[in-house]
Parts: sequence; structure tokens; C-alpha cells
Amino acid sequence: MKREDSKHEIDNIKRYQEEGYDVSYLFENNHLINAETKKVYKPEDIFIVAHHRYEGMSDPDDMSILYVIETKDGAKGTHLLGYGPTADLEEAEFFKDIPKSNYSKNADINELT
Repeated sequence: MKREDSKHEIDNIKRYQEEGYDVSYLFENNHLINAETKKVYKPEDIFIVAHHRYEGMSDPDDMSILYVIETKDGAKGTHLLGYGPTADLEEAEFFKDIPKSNYSKNADINELT
């Protein structure tokens, strides 16, 4: 059963951190970067374990997607991507370039087996 108990990104980020997804990823120069180690990842290096979409309660343009990520080298963490009219198009394209085979069919970590 899907557990969607949070309407706020930070609540899910904290929950995933408790499950070991504690790396923060940044997007720079068309790559995803481990914020701590500065290791650089290409789309094919990334596996999307889960994702959650959010829409702002007071501002419909305030939209984001929380990606729960595992990388080829075993690092696990999250990345928050803004989408909608104010989205960074290069960042959105990067996530579109992740091979579909690297996306889990699960929407929530609690569904993983």
C-alpha cells in the first residue's frame, strides 16, 4: 500500500534520510553532483527509486518533484526539481534523459521489496 503521508517536500526528505537516502544532489553544468563528495553523474549513472510531485497550496506555479536516487556507485539521496513555468529546462531535460529502465515502478520507498 502506498504511504503518502506528506504534502510537503521536507517531510519526505527527512523520511528518506532516515531510510539511508542522505546524500544531497545538486544540478550544475548538465550533471547531477553529490553535494558532499563533488562526484559528477550522467543520466545513465542514476537510478530513480521513487518520486513525489508537489503543487503549491497557495501558488499553483510553485511545483516540484522530489526524486529519490541511487547512483551507479551506490550513493543514495534526494534531489528536488522545480517544474512548471519557472522550471530550469536543462535540469528537466537531464531527468528526461535518465533511461526509462533506470526508473523504479514504485512511487514510494515503502513499496520496495
